Amino acid sequence: MKKRKIFDCQDGCPVESTIQFIAGKWKSVILYHLLQNPTQRFGELNAKIPGCAPRMLARQLAELEQDQLIQKHVYSVSPAVTDYSVTAFGKTLAPVIMAMATWGNDFNQAMTTSTN
Repeated sequence: MKKRKIFDCQDGCPVESTIQFIAGKWKSVILYHLLQNPTQRFGELNAKIPGCAPRMLARQLAELEQDQLIQKHVYSVSPAVTDYSVTAFGKTLAPVIMAMATWGNDFNQAMTTSTN
């Protein structure tokens, strides 16, 4: 894992400690999908996140792997098969990611209700 900064708990700092792992448009979304279905291949994730270009998805997966939030398993078959899963450390973010999902669902529902 690359060395991450430990913030000194001034206002907002605990949030910064979390954000440094899930910052970026797609990392939280990737974690959400991997928490919903624990082992997925690149193509499956790519299909679930159509707004994310394959190159960006690969970059975000590599960063999540570098931070030890996910692990990549490459099978030595032809053609090569790679799948991704959340590590034990990554699973500690589940309450955060699921709270974001709940808030997003509530927001989407409120917006749908208010426009009708």
